[in-house]
Amino acid sequence: MTEAVPAASASATREPWRDRGLPVAERVADLLARMTPEEKAGQLAGYWAMPAEPGAPVAPMEDDSHELAPTLDEVIDRGLGQLTRVFGTTPVPAAESAARLRELQRRVAAGNRFGIPAIAHEECLNGFMTWGATVFPSPPAWGATFDAELVGEMAAAIGASMRAAGVHQGLAPVLDVVRDPRWGRTEECIGEDPYLVSVLGTAYVQGLERSGIVSTLKHFAGYSASRAGRNMAPTPIGPREFADVIVEPFVMALRDGGARSVMHSYTDVDGMPAAADERLLTGLLRDRLGLTGIVVADYFGISFLQTRHHVAATRGDAAALALRAGIDMELPTVRCYGTPLIEQVRQGKVPEELLDRAATRVLTLKAELGLLDGPPGEDREEDGAALDFDPPEHRALARRLAEESVVLLANDGALPLRSGSGVVVAGPLADDPFAMMGCYTFPSHVGRAHPELPLGIEIPTLADALRDELPGVRVAASADVLVADDADIEAAVAAARDAGLCVLALGDRAGLFGRGTSGEGCDAETLALPGRQAELAGAVLDTGTPTVIVLLTGRPYALEGIADRAAAVVQAFLPGEEGGRAVAGVLAGRVEPSGRMPVSVPRSATIPPVPYLHSKMDGPHDWSEVDPGPLYPFGYGLTWTRFEYGGLRVGGPAGTDGSVRVGAVVRNTGDRAGTEVVQLYLSDPVASVVRPERWLAGWARVRLEPGEAARVEFDVHADRTSFTGPDLRRIVEPGEIGVHVGGSSADTPLEGSFTLEGPVRVLGADRVLSVPAEVTPL
Repeated sequence: MTEAVPAASASATREPWRDRGLPVAERVADLLARMTPEEKAGQLAGYWAMPAEPGAPVAPMEDDSHELAPTLDEVIDRGLGQLTRVFGTTPVPAAESAARLRELQRRVAAGNRFGIPAIAHEECLNGFMTWGATVFPSPPAWGATFDAELVGEMAAAIGASMRAAGVHQGLAPVLDVVRDPRWGRTEECIGEDPYLVSVLGTAYVQGLERSGIVSTLKHFAGYSASRAGRNMAPTPIGPREFADVIVEPFVMALRDGGARSVMHSYTDVDGMPAAADERLLTGLLRDRLGLTGIVVADYFGISFLQTRHHVAATRGDAAALALRAGIDMELPTVRCYGTPLIEQVRQGKVPEELLDRAATRVLTLKAELGLLDGPPGEDREEDGAALDFDPPEHRALARRLAEESVVLLANDGALPLRSGSGVVVAGPLADDPFAMMGCYTFPSHVGRAHPELPLGIEIPTLADALRDELPGVRVAASADVLVADDADIEAAVAAARDAGLCVLALGDRAGLFGRGTSGEGCDAETLALPGRQAELAGAVLDTGTPTVIVLLTGRPYALEGIADRAAAVVQAFLPGEEGGRAVAGVLAGRVEPSGRMPVSVPRSATIPPVPYLHSKMDGPHDWSEVDPGPLYPFGYGLTWTRFEYGGLRVGGPAGTDGSVRVGAVVRNTGDRAGTEVVQLYLSDPVASVVRPERWLAGWARVRLEPGEAARVEFDVHADRTSFTGPDLRRIVEPGEIGVHVGGSSADTPLEGSFTLEGPVRVLGADRVLSVPAEVTPL
C-alpha cells in the first residue's frame, strides 16, 4: 500500500505535481504517489451539496437504501472528485449559486492536505439547467432542424454560461438512438437514425468543449432499446444492431467531437449491466473507441448493481465490479466508492492498481481544467452581478432553433392563417408555458416543487404568441393535459363551434418518474395521445370547424382518425422558451416551416412501433396482417412551396476503399421561398447479413427563392456502406449499392446505383464517418 507523505509547507513549492510547467502525466504521477488509498478514493467520489438540511433526500429517486448520505465534512478530508448540481438543485439567483459554489470549493480545497478542489458538474441538455437560464429546444427539435451548425452554436452558448459560473462539466448530450418512442426519455434523444444522432450530437460536443466545458456522452450503451420502451428494463439486442445502431453516435462524438467523459447506461444487455461490463466500458469504449477521459456513473448506477441488478451482495462488491469495469467516478454522491471501496482495497479484494488507474484519469482531467492549481473562480465577481444566464443573444438563438424545428405535417390550405378574426385557440396546452419544456429543464425538473416562485424566465405560451402575431385571436384553454373533466371537452367544442377556425394544442407535459406524460420514468403503454386528448380532438373535429392540430410533444403520437380530418397538423418537440413564438410564427406565415421529422409518426397507437431503419421483413409484407408502416416517415415535412428533383448523377465504379460522387438538382417550383432538406439514402441489395432497406447517408439544407435551383453534391466514401459482418468485424463488401435522393426516407424520386469493386475490406478506427455535401446555386 502507498503510505501518506506528511505535508511540508517549506518544500511544497518544490513538489513536482505543483509545477505547472511539467507535463500533466508527470504531475499526476508524482501526486498519485503521495496519496493514500483513502485519498485516491476521495478523487473518485461525488457529493450532492444541496439541499443543506440534514436527512433531506438528495434526488427524486434515491439508491434504494433509504440511508442518509454522508455530510460534506465527513468526506472532504480525503479529497473530493465532484460537486453535483450546485446550480441545478434549488431555485436561487445566479449570484447566490455562484457564491455557494465558490464557498464549497474553498471548503473542499481546505479540507484535503493537497488543496485540490472538485470538478463541478451540471445538467445542460436543454440549456444550463439552473434557475433563470435560457431553455433551448429539446433534442428531438435539434433533430428536426437537420442543422448541425446551429446545434453547435447553441452548445457553445450553453457552455459559455456554465464556464462563467465556475462549472467544469456538463452531462450532455444524450446519444441514445430512438428504438421505441414509448420510452419516456425519447424527449431527450435526437432521433431514430444513428447518423443524424452522430452528426448533431458531435456538433453539440464540439460546441460545449470549445467553450471549455467537459462534455459527457450519455448513455453508454443500449438504454433507448430497453424492452417495450420501459425505463431501465433489459435491452434485448444482438451484437450487430448494438454496434451498427446504438454505438455509432459515440464513435463520432469521441473521435471527431473530442468528448472527455462518458456516462454508463442503467440497463443490462443480455444479462450484463453496463456498470459492471468491463468489455463494454474498457474493451470497447477505451481500447477500441479511444476514450482518454473519464467514465462517470449515472446517478446511483453503482448502487443499483446491488439493489436492482442483484449482481453484487454489498456496496463494496458493487464498487469492485464498477471499478474493474472502468467507472472512474461515482455520482451523484458517494455511496460505494467511499468506505466500502477502501475496505475492499485494504483487504486485497480490489488491486490498488485499479484505484490508481481511475484516480489517474480523474487527476489528469483536473490538471487539464487547472484544478491542481488551487480553488477556481477567485478572479470572478464576488457578487455574481455580471452573470446573466438568459441574455438576449441566447433567446435569439433559442428562437432560431425553435423556428427551424417546427414540422408542418399536413395542410389543406388553412395555413398560413390570414388573420386572427374568428380564430380560437383551445386545448390543454394552448396557454401552458410548461408545454414548451422537457423534463431536464429547470422549471420542469425542479421548479414544479416550488410553485410559489416564478419560472425565472419569460416563456410565452402558444396563445400569448399567437395573439401577438394575429390580434383578435380568442383563447379557450383547458388546464388538464389528461383532459379528465368532461367540461374541458364541452368547453372546447363550444368554442370551436362558434369559431371560423380552431387551433387545438395537444401533447405532453414533461415530468419525472410518473409526474408527467413524457420524461424520465414517464413511459407510455401505447402511442395514443395522453389521457382523453384523442377524444377531445375527435369532438372538436366533429363540429365541422376547420381545425389546426398543434402537437407540443416529447415523442411522436399516433394520429389515426385525427390527421386525415384536420385542416392542418403542426409538430413541435418541446421547443423551449421561444417555442410559442416559433409555432405562432409558422401558423401566421411569418416563419417558413423547414423542420423534418427526426422520428417516424406511427399510424396506429397499438401496433408496436418500427423505426424507419429496418430490414424488409421488419416492414410491411404479405406474410403478416400487421402493417407497422408510419403515417409520416422519417425525414418528412412540408413547406409553403413545392420542390422538384432531377439531374441525378452517380459516379463509380469505385474500390472498396474509394469514393463516389452523387449529385442532384433541386428546384423551387412554387411561388414562395422555402427550405428543402435534400436527403441521400443508400441501400445494399445483396449483403452477407440482413441489412436495412435504406439508411441515411447525408443531407443538405437548401433555401431557394421561387424558381431558383441548386445542385447538391455528396462525396460518399465506401466506408459509409460498411456494417458489422458475419464475424462481427466492420467491413465494406464489394457489390451494388443503391442510391436514393429526395425529401424523406419514403419520398426519393431519384434512384440510381453504383458498384464497389475489389476485396472485402476490414475497417479500423480511422474509417470515414461522414458524407460532406456541397451546394451550388444554378
